[in-house]
Amino acid sequence: MRRWLAGVAAPLAIWAVLAGAPAMVQAQAVGKPAVVAQTQDAALAARIDAVLDRAVADQRLVGAVALVARDGKLVYHRAVGLADREAAAPMREDAVFRLASVSKPFVSVAIMRLVEEGKLSLADPVTKWLPDFKPALADGSTPTITIGQLLDHTAGLTYGLSETAQHPYHKLGVSDGLDISGLSLDENVARIGKGPLAFAPGSAWRYSLAIDVLGLVAEKADGHPLPDVVARTVTGPLGLKDAGFQARDPARLATPYANASPAPARITDNQDVSLGATAVRMAPSRATDPAAFPSGGAGMVGTAGDVLALLEAVRTGGGPVLEPASVKLMTTDQAGIKAATQGPGWGFGYGWAVLDDPAVAKTPQGVGTLAWGGVYGHNWFVDPKAGLTVVLLTNTAFEGMNGQVTRELRDAVYGR
Repeated sequence: MRRWLAGVAAPLAIWAVLAGAPAMVQAQAVGKPAVVAQTQDAALAARIDAVLDRAVADQRLVGAVALVARDGKLVYHRAVGLADREAAAPMREDAVFRLASVSKPFVSVAIMRLVEEGKLSLADPVTKWLPDFKPALADGSTPTITIGQLLDHTAGLTYGLSETAQHPYHKLGVSDGLDISGLSLDENVARIGKGPLAFAPGSAWRYSLAIDVLGLVAEKADGHPLPDVVARTVTGPLGLKDAGFQARDPARLATPYANASPAPARITDNQDVSLGATAVRMAPSRATDPAAFPSGGAGMVGTAGDVLALLEAVRTGGGPVLEPASVKLMTTDQAGIKAATQGPGWGFGYGWAVLDDPAVAKTPQGVGTLAWGGVYGHNWFVDPKAGLTVVLLTNTAFEGMNGQVTRELRDAVYGR
């Protein structure tokens, strides 16, 4: 049985509280004793409440769940706005969200667990597991891509949502893992492999479909479907009941919206939601479609409590899912500060951006802060120096991912 760090009780307690139980709860799913959630910080709550209420009143957000943990204790939790505007259904703290790229930390942790188990190595060439995966450079050469380069997005791949309609990914029919495509995971990865590399692996950084490729690698290395791999290595040990690749309780799914004027518009299946020169193709029904392939980079669902539990496990050293040495690798900037992955001052580890220089980034967050988000409207960060873990899951793209509310929430957490 893997070791349990002292801090693991905190994420399990948080999960139980946010699953809809009262403050004193039994974490029955994992056999833990009763725990008590810390009373909310009144000053912090007033600041964050003002941010969230303003975002809803201004119709930048339809609904959201925000959680703040300090040193493993839940000091703020609130659901605000509506989970379904047309049905006038209020948001609940146990709402289930389409996680989009918030899936990546779960799958990245699963990959690192397979490394610990000796089933993978970060130095392995991808062709060890996917012999036909040989995307080429412009000169026609097919350089080696390693597991580590996929994890930190230095493999030379890209995302369809980052490219214009003329890009080969679109012509090949590559799925970003957010739409209804009719493809299997094998076929989608094969199509990615037929597309060109943006640069020589290891020479630059570009956010990409690399974690989708790793999802198939995980299946080959473990011998089980990706959802089973993630359940065994991550969500099972953490006792999470909602985090997975299909919504177990569809009635609790928050309805997704896209920012529009005068108010956010409900997203429909295979809608192209504009990113300016490019677009994200989204299909909300993917979350309940058993035929949809498991996208390691964008295909999971879960609650804010699920996300907080995973991030708290990482913050406290990895238990019960990873060893501290693996967490150290994941939380070290692998891509380099010049990558500016989340703007100036940010690099990238395995699964998330890593803050190298707060002054350059112009943020109150400490060195070593981890952060990322998801296109359905999510944003999170972990500041190990301050002992902070902050999760914002919303049902509004893209305000909840990188809009005004994310900066205002960050500043409210730090009392700015």
